[in-house]
Amino acid sequence: MIELDQLNFHHLFYFWRVAKTGHLTRAAGELHLSQSALSAQIRQLEDRLGEPLFERRGRRLVLTGTGRLVAAYAEDIFGLGQEMLGRLQGQDHGMARLRVGGVATLSRNYQENWIRPLLADPSVFLTLESASLDELLERLLQHQLDVVLANEAVSADASRPLHCRFLGSQAISLVGPAEAWRDRRLRVPEDLNGVDLAVPGRRHALRAQFDALCMTAGVKPRLRAEVDDMALLRLIARDSGWLTVLPVVVVQDELRAGTLVAVGESTQLREQFYAITTLHPHSMERLERLLAPPTAPGEASLR
Repeated sequence: MIELDQLNFHHLFYFWRVAKTGHLTRAAGELHLSQSALSAQIRQLEDRLGEPLFERRGRRLVLTGTGRLVAAYAEDIFGLGQEMLGRLQGQDHGMARLRVGGVATLSRNYQENWIRPLLADPSVFLTLESASLDELLERLLQHQLDVVLANEAVSADASRPLHCRFLGSQAISLVGPAEAWRDRRLRVPEDLNGVDLAVPGRRHALRAQFDALCMTAGVKPRLRAEVDDMALLRLIARDSGWLTVLPVVVVQDELRAGTLVAVGESTQLREQFYAITTLHPHSMERLERLLAPPTAPGEASLR
């Protein structure tokens, strides 16, 4: 039986890189090794473990059953190593690094509100990224992010050990320019037939809800724009003169300034907010404070 001190972690690391790429030549190039040298290292690991880790299918290497098991443990070992290095970056002068990914369709205002308690903390170094949910989850599973903020829940399974926490929700509002819509109210969706609207794009979780609500009510608004990016939708709401369907948090500054007003609201449409993390015990005190349940149950705090 092999003992832990007999396990060559260099060989395990090389195996992990090949397992992630599924291609010996590509992994060799990334590791700056010859293909023959990398192949020899993996054969030595297989000899030590007494089991084949790959089988060749055409030009690709496919993990065996044992290979999948070893790869899962290698992912934990080296993934956590990457996480450790990532957190150590920015630790100069006692700073702690928090790496946050935000789904591209999520309101920038909501993201800023969520991290706002850290903006005045001189001991925190923030890394903020924006991408699709799938891209961010991949980076999270590779321990390159600490948390992902999303507007849809994700499920966990053996291949995706994730923890999805509900942060709150917010009703969706209909907003318009104050000079045209002050003191006026519309029912959503009943009064939207033929009304010029800007709405979230089809990649946004809210869009399917809104379309279904209008279809059920037999209402056909006149869609003038569909926008994935909430920052751009905010600008259109401010400058177009159309009515816009969006979460209030997106235009919180314009509502406070009085340039936009809320014309209507639908309690049947709500944007949900989630924080997604990996399942590992290396928690961060500052992150845990941000993940605490909202003060008002069911409502996302605008702080």
